[in-house]
Amino acid sequence: MKKWYICLALLFCMLCMSGCSEEEPKLKNVYQVYQISSSGTAVEAHGHEMQATEKEEMLEELITCMSTTPEKLEYKAPFTMGFQLLSMKLDGKVVWLDMSEEYLKLPVMTEVLVRAAIVRTLTQVEEIKYVGMTVEGSQLYNSAGEAIDLMSAEQFIDNDGSEINTYELKRIKLYFANETGDKMIAAYREKRYSTNISLERFVVEELIKGPSGKITGLFPTINPQTEIINVLTKDGICYVNLSQEFLTVVNNVSTGISVYSIVNSLVELSNVNKVQILVNGEVPATFSSSTFERNLDDVITLEKK
Repeated sequence: MKKWYICLALLFCMLCMSGCSEEEPKLKNVYQVYQISSSGTAVEAHGHEMQATEKEEMLEELITCMSTTPEKLEYKAPFTMGFQLLSMKLDGKVVWLDMSEEYLKLPVMTEVLVRAAIVRTLTQVEEIKYVGMTVEGSQLYNSAGEAIDLMSAEQFIDNDGSEINTYELKRIKLYFANETGDKMIAAYREKRYSTNISLERFVVEELIKGPSGKITGLFPTINPQTEIINVLTKDGICYVNLSQEFLTVVNNVSTGISVYSIVNSLVELSNVNKVQILVNGEVPATFSSSTFERNLDDVITLEKK
């Protein structure tokens, strides 16, 4: 009887060990489906286990995922944002998507994020390197009126937070106002910044903070109450979305000087050619243009006393 109990105990232990060592089932063929955060500031990846095996079927499955409203309300699927996908066509390494005309009504920031989500999702399929987009069969243009060519995933890679708490020493050129607020003066600032944010956002943050005080004769160009909603660079255009306070001038600085202090500072970065400034997601009616390029006409040299 004693031997019988010992055998039962050993058997029980073996079963327990077997159960503990058994691994959880792992998903196979996981693809990342990119969705848009409800805040409208970034795209977020969500895993999906691919069922299809053929290239065209895989693309259709991913598009179905991007056409389905997410369970979590803090995310939005790209193809549920007021427009329709009319057709999909494969051409070698390129997948062409034709959108309904409602696509053109998307806010500037939203449209860029929608493109980012679509391109990063579909180019995961083997042999698909580029995504081309048209609207009702016509060429798609960005907010600056420039034709949008074939897009690859590399064009939409942003810092995903994996380098959090990493800091880098950077020297940036910022444009502040003179005492009367009708001219700009350039000044260099060397400072460590967290690479968890984009360099473009860092530049705008430093402009809002104003001059450091180490150099006399420099004055703020932006209302310090201004909040940054989002800063995003795509296709060489930096989109700067600010709160309503930006339109309230400080120190008699004109709106034009405020705008070009941002534009000139950002265009100093190698990846920025043009800047579009938005207030609460919209281009203010008072702006002379929707997109701005470098303008040094009102830049002067700080007089040494």
